[in-house]
Amino acid sequence: MHKIYFATGNAHKLREAKNILGDVGYEVEQLDCDYPELQADDLETISAYGARWCADKLDRDVMVDDSGIFIDALNGFPGPYSRYVEDHLGNQKVLKLMEGETNRKAVFRTVVGFCLPDGEPRTFTGEVVGTISLEERGTHGFGYDPIFLYEDQTFSELEDIKKNRVSHRGNAMRKFARWLELNLR
Repeated sequence: MHKIYFATGNAHKLREAKNILGDVGYEVEQLDCDYPELQADDLETISAYGARWCADKLDRDVMVDDSGIFIDALNGFPGPYSRYVEDHLGNQKVLKLMEGETNRKAVFRTVVGFCLPDGEPRTFTGEVVGTISLEERGTHGFGYDPIFLYEDQTFSELEDIKKNRVSHRGNAMRKFARWLELNLR
């Protein structure tokens, strides 16, 4: 089994990465690297910056992950600012912003950034289209999972195995794994 180093402090993301990449022959090891999060309007720029910063600082190949939820009725908000909005407003206030909206379409997007020391970062984007529910539902997952509906269930109502098969993070990590297979083995 090949090892991938993942710079994250998020235990939920780590568990999902281990499950997804483990299925295709990669062991994921968490790295303690509190990198500065670049403020930008797109996830690709943020992930590429984080991957390069960590790879250079730790002198090893590193993967990072940045995710966001982009809600149509809110003009793509919170997008790359999803973590900040989650920490300061939470799902209930996002639902309040959505009151009366008939267009509840949303896209969950993850960008995996990967970089070798002194290399150029590569990014792998995955997304899933769904809608924003009217209320929080479910006990699994984290973040916006309780309000993101996919085929009539929130991500928090899905077991990890099913969620990982369809999720934004799963899609991005499978693209990353395919690239690794072709380029680094």
